[in-house]
Amino acid sequence: MNSEDCIFCKIAAGEIPAVKIWENDSAVAFLDIAPVSDGHTLIVSKQHYKTLDECPPEYLAKMLSEVGKIAKAVTEAVDSEGYNFLCNNGRAAGQLVDHLHFHIIPRNQGDGILKGWPSSEYPEGRAEEIAEKIKKNL
Repeated sequence: MNSEDCIFCKIAAGEIPAVKIWENDSAVAFLDIAPVSDGHTLIVSKQHYKTLDECPPEYLAKMLSEVGKIAKAVTEAVDSEGYNFLCNNGRAAGQLVDHLHFHIIPRNQGDGILKGWPSSEYPEGRAEEIAEKIKKNL
């Protein structure tokens, strides 16, 4: 998908309506049209980057400069007890729109959203092996 066909590029440019709650010169925040919970907000880059790792650090910093303020405003508005701040990158991670965006999902105890974290333990030596591979790629 190129930026000309991207729904989030069109929303950021004002070509498609959205219920916007915040904007700066690098990002726009608006309510998700298919919310997981009341107040579910998307923060979308104004420039077209497919994933987080494609976005230049300086741009990302400016894009996310007000996330704490936005998250607080959202959670207070819907009287939630907490929130998830997520960024899905790639189809395997649940990214449905190929444009960098973050979710603020208001949460309450027992809401049934993201019911559990499927954690496990590394076998002996595996964590160190993976860490070394990661370090080589940095």
